[in-house]
Amino acid sequence: MANPPIMTFKAGACDFDPSVSPKVLPKPTPGYLYLFEEDELMHFCWRPRSASMNQPELELIMVPADGRFTPYQPNQKDSASSRINGRIFVLKFQSSTQRHFFWLQSRSQHVHGDPTWFSPRDLALGQFVDRLLQGDEVNVQQEMANISNHQGGNPDDDDLTSRMEDVRSQGQAGTPDNNSAGNPGVGDPGDENKDSREGGTDGGRAAAMPSSDAAAAVQSFLRSMQGNHALGEQHAQTQSFPFTTLPDLLPPSTTIPIIDSANEAFTNSLLNYVPPACILLSQKGDSTGSIDPNPETVKVAMKTLSLDQKKDILRKLLHSPQFSQSLSSLTVALSDGGLPSIGDALGIPLENSGFMRSGGVPIGGGDAVRAFLDGVRGAVEKETEAETVDMDTS
Repeated sequence: MANPPIMTFKAGACDFDPSVSPKVLPKPTPGYLYLFEEDELMHFCWRPRSASMNQPELELIMVPADGRFTPYQPNQKDSASSRINGRIFVLKFQSSTQRHFFWLQSRSQHVHGDPTWFSPRDLALGQFVDRLLQGDEVNVQQEMANISNHQGGNPDDDDLTSRMEDVRSQGQAGTPDNNSAGNPGVGDPGDENKDSREGGTDGGRAAAMPSSDAAAAVQSFLRSMQGNHALGEQHAQTQSFPFTTLPDLLPPSTTIPIIDSANEAFTNSLLNYVPPACILLSQKGDSTGSIDPNPETVKVAMKTLSLDQKKDILRKLLHSPQFSQSLSSLTVALSDGGLPSIGDALGIPLENSGFMRSGGVPIGGGDAVRAFLDGVRGAVEKETEAETVDMDTS
């Protein structure tokens, strides 16, 4: 992680299973949620407190305005045994049905210790994260310092240290977690009470239950769209007619079996779209980081890799959050009027070049995703027919 985090606070990850009750079950692992910016895009990360800041267990590259971070409100009609009895936030996306749940591991500020009560500080943390995901500039330290806990909170906890106990200041990247407890902007995990460390009710938990290049083109296009009010209005108008999303269409359960059964020629063709650095990093040795990832070095590296090693590179990429987020980014770009530009950049033939038949307006929403997939299918069918003709004439 090249840049320091904009904000960091104590939070644990959760499991989500709609087939059980309760649907959201926090994991007991003490963790940190943190955000940092790189290449004009926000990175949303979670890591166990025992891990380095540079080794997040979850890292999502967020497209501005695609993600929302809000308090999780389960269905009030659910039975008492299935209701959440902690402070849980949900990260959800406009471009996919993907969800991530996190529970606050700081002590409840309620006067009677109610674990479900969101204090002004808790709500502010969620609002800051949500605003950052929308692309807003937020001075977290300054705004947190202005929050009062007197609104229903414990009056003994209204000092600055309590308000800031789970918010770490900027510039703490790469530092160990045993910071001085005297720094109110850092928050000392050593002061975290034992119950919270073990996933107890001080934080929040559920009721008890048994135990490529194409991506770069899309990101560049998305940055060029920032502030485009017309596209934003079109997205709002068309989003109510969803078709599907690329992350839903290409989950690992669909893509990995294709890799497993691929022959070497097909595997090599897929690796042509993989960033060269990923291929070089797959080689053992400490000197690979200094190798220039030019076509010749990549060609040499490819020759040294077995078929299983090549497939392993592809499996890791398909399982990576970066791949999932790139698919989400592409879905958003298509839905927001970028179909003509993306089709042209990727060489995909589109009906009417991706525009509506009247007015010269780009197709948007679910219709754009459908048109993109139709274009991909058409390109593949055309290529297959051409290969068949070549075989017949040879």
